[in-house]
Amino acid sequence: MKNILITGGAGFIGSNLAIRLKRIGYDVTVLDNLSRQIHGNDPINTSPLYKSLVDEKIKFIRGSVLKRKDWINGIKGQYAIVHFAAETGTGQSMYQIKKYTDVNIGGTSLMLDILTNSKHNVQKIILASSRAVYGEGKYSCSKDGIVYPMTREERHMNKGDFECKCPKCGGKLSLEATDEVSIIHPSSVYAITKQIQEQLVLTVGKSIGISSVAFRYQNVYGPGQSLSNPYTGILSIFSTQIKNGNNINVFEDGKESRDFVYIDDVVDATILGLETPDLYYEVFNVGSNESIDVLRVAELLKSRFNSDIEIKITGNYRLGDIRHNYGSLNKIKSKLTFNPKVDFQKGISQFCKWVDSQNVQKDNSLNSIRIMKSKGLYK
Repeated sequence: MKNILITGGAGFIGSNLAIRLKRIGYDVTVLDNLSRQIHGNDPINTSPLYKSLVDEKIKFIRGSVLKRKDWINGIKGQYAIVHFAAETGTGQSMYQIKKYTDVNIGGTSLMLDILTNSKHNVQKIILASSRAVYGEGKYSCSKDGIVYPMTREERHMNKGDFECKCPKCGGKLSLEATDEVSIIHPSSVYAITKQIQEQLVLTVGKSIGISSVAFRYQNVYGPGQSLSNPYTGILSIFSTQIKNGNNINVFEDGKESRDFVYIDDVVDATILGLETPDLYYEVFNVGSNESIDVLRVAELLKSRFNSDIEIKITGNYRLGDIRHNYGSLNKIKSKLTFNPKVDFQKGISQFCKWVDSQNVQKDNSLNSIRIMKSKGLYK
C-alpha cells in the first residue's frame, strides 16, 4: 500500500481526491488548516468537506504549510505528496499580495527545503497548478499567425471593447487551444504564485531526484464546491446568488469564456499522474477541451433552478481577469491516456442537483466587489 500526503486535502479538489484514493486502497493523510473562507467559522462541526474525510476515516492533520513541524509530521513515511494547499482567489490575490505569496510560494519552498535537507521516503510530487499561469493564452491572427496577447488595456475596456488584440498588428484574433509549450505571462498575483510554484517544484524535484508533475487545472466545478466563498468558481457564485433571489451581475459583456472541467475528471487525471511510471518533470493541462462563455453559464443555471432572477450584463471588469482560455489536451491524452468523461451539460446538471440539496448560503459576492472597488481593482 502506498502512503499519500495531500496538502489542502480538506478543500474541494483535495477531499474528492483523498476519498477516491482511500477507496482504491491508498493510505491517505490530509494536512489542512481548515480555512474559514472555505470551511466556515466552526469547521470541525459544520464543514461538509471536513466531515466527508471523517466519514471515510482518513487520517487528518490540522496544520499549516507555513509550519515546519506540520510538514515534518505530514511527510513522515509518505511515498508521494499531492500539493493542493494554496490561496486560490484571482481577484482576492490582487490585494492580499503578502498572504498569497507567503502561503503559495513560502509553503512550497518550505516543503522543498525539508525534502532537500532531511531523510524521507517521498518519490513523487504532484503539484496543483492552474490555467491562470498562461494569462490570455494562445490565439491566431490572420496576418501574424500564432500570437500570445498580453494583458488587455484599460483604455479599450473602458469603451466596452473587451476582446484581445494582436500584439503585433493590433488586429482581431481567433481563440486557439492553449498547449503546454505556450508562452506564459500570468496577469494576477495568484497566477504568478502558481508559476513560481511550478518552477520551484520542477527544478528542485529534478535536482534531488523526486519525480515531479504539475497539473494546470482549468476551471474545476462540481458537487462539494464552496457555495459561500465569493472567490471560488462562478458556478458556485451564480448559484448562491440565484438561491438568495439576487440578480446575477455578469462582468464585461458576458462573452468572456472559460474551460469548465468536472471534479471527477480532475480526480481521474491526478490519479493517472500518481500511478503512471517514469513520469518526470512534466506539466499537463487538465480540462474539458471546450470553451463556454459566462453568459451561457448564467442562463443555464437560471433555467436549471427555474428562477425568475434577472441576468444583468454590467460592462464592469476586474483587473487581473483574462478574456478567454481553454486548454489543449493533446499532451495529457498522449502521455497519460486521459480523456474527460463528463461534458458540461451533464456536469452542470449534477452540480445543480447537488446545490438543490444544500442549505442556502449567504451571498457574499457584493462584499467582495465592494472591497475590490475600494482598492481600484474593479472598474
